This record gives sequence, C-alpha cells and structure tokens, in this order.
Amino acid sequence: MTDGDSLSPFPHRHLLGIEGLTPPEITLLLDRSERFVERNRQVGEKPAELRGRTIICLFFEASTRTRTSFELAGKRLGADVITMSVSASSVRKGETVLDTAMTLNAMHPDALVVRHPESGAVKLLSEKVTCAVINGGDGSHEHPTQALLDALTIRRRVGRLENLDVAICGDIQHSRVARSNIHLLSIMGARVRLVAPRTLIPAEVERLGVGVYHDMHEGLAGCDIIMMLRLQTERMNANFFPSKREYFHFYGLDYEKLSRANPEALIMHPGPMNRGVEIDSVVADDFSRSVIYEQVEMGVAVRMACLELMAGSGAQAAGRNI
Repeated sequence: MTDGDSLSPFPHRHLLGIEGLTPPEITLLLDRSERFVERNRQVGEKPAELRGRTIICLFFEASTRTRTSFELAGKRLGADVITMSVSASSVRKGETVLDTAMTLNAMHPDALVVRHPESGAVKLLSEKVTCAVINGGDGSHEHPTQALLDALTIRRRVGRLENLDVAICGDIQHSRVARSNIHLLSIMGARVRLVAPRTLIPAEVERLGVGVYHDMHEGLAGCDIIMMLRLQTERMNANFFPSKREYFHFYGLDYEKLSRANPEALIMHPGPMNRGVEIDSVVADDFSRSVIYEQVEMGVAVRMACLELMAGSGAQAAGRNI
C-alpha cells in the first residue's frame, strides 16, 4: 500500500451494522482490510493515512479486545486516538449519553467508535453528531467489525465465503456477534445454522433464513466453519441452563462433537473464551484447526480499513446510514 493509493468509495457515513450492506460494500471492506494485514506484517515505517485526524473511542461497556484493537488500528494509521471509559466520564455525574456525545462532537473529532450496552444507542447517537460513527457493539443488536474480521479470517483460510456451511453455536440469545455474522454470511452466500439450547435461541430467528438445531451432533454434521460463542452470563436475568458442567456436556466443543464436522472445519471464537464451558482447552489450542488468534490479528486490519474509509480523505458523506 502506498500513499498514492486511491480509496474506493464507501457510500455510508457511519458503520452501524452489517444489515443493509451489499455484497460489493462488504467485499470492499474486506479487500481494504486484506491490504492492511500484509502491511502490518512488514517491518519499517509505514504510511500514516490518518495523520492529523482525531478518533475518540467511547466505551460505555468494559472491553479489552475491541477497544485495544481500535486504538492500535488508529495509531497505526497515524491518528490521534483518545479513549474514554464510562467510569471516567461525566455520565457518572448524571450526564446523558447524548450530552456526552454532543460535548465530544463539539471538539470536532473525525470519528467516534462507540460501544454501548443498549441496542440502538449507537444509532441514536449517530443521528446527533457530525462526525462518522462506528459501532463497537451495541447491546444484543450488532457488532459489525467482529463479523467483518470473522469473514476476513474465513476468506483467507478457505478462499471464499459463498457455499460454506457455518454453524454458530452457543448463546445466540444475547449475542450481537451472532446477529452480525448471520447478516454478513447470508449476504455473502453462506448457509448459516444456529446450535444452542432452546432457552438461548431468540424467538422467530428462522425469519433470518437460518437453520436451528438443539442437538450439537446434528448441528455440526458436515459444517465447514464452527463459531463458538461466549456464555454472556452478565446479560442473563434467569437460569438459561442447569449448570456450566451440563452445558459443556451438551454444547461445549470437544473432539468428539468436532468429529461430526467437515474434517477440515475451522474453529472460531470471538473471545474471551470460557475454557471448559464453551470449548475444550485442547480444541481451542489446536492450531491445525483453531483460528482464534488469527481472528485477533484480522481485527486490527479490519478496524484500520473501517477507520480509513470513515475518517480518512476518502470518506464520503452519504444520504443514508448503515
């Protein structure tokens, strides 16, 4: 990648979710990310496309992986990156989310990266500010950059997204990662199946065009990709399963259940993992099948591409938001 590279247009001012994106728009984001993967692996000084730009990471939920990934992405592009956590913000003093956003907006950042525990909060905020907004995860709604990095990982390993059978397993009910992946994989021509206890499957999820399985052995049969999800116990206000031990027995990924999948099936997890609950440690660390740490690497590249397209010189204001 050189300074002279021209940016392909991305016709959205914000990235609030995957739903509504077109296959060419997703492909554009993945292609730009691909180039950053290669650049990040090179040694030496690199172009700073966002030098002079300001990015504010506004996290109303605790996060290590996503926050660090966005911070690193912005800094590798030469931007000034400021991170605010709710514990240190004026929200603790009674200020509303919108007041906080408007205050930050008055400082003229080029992009806000926002994580919020309530679904829809990021979209509401985007309607009040003049800079680009990237959704870093909102409630159980969407986590678009996680789906993009998952797709990039699959595409690099398998060579395509279309005509793959992908099993998303675990706590679908509370997972924004699952929803963004369902949208992205379906848009790109993959077949998605969900595998979980009945208590962890959202009502009427079949409307999204997915298959639903409650038996792990049946759900994994012949699949090409296995995405395990974290049990989000912090979002559970009832008993969704008898015990973690029983959950692992029926829905934890071990070699016995894995044997039902395609022999070349990839194992994924968005992290952080609960070893021995969602996934056996030996399986998670089987680097002939597990691409969990590769997902982390792809995350930085994807976020660099998103920041460049949203906050860089190629950013284009559009009439509609995604």
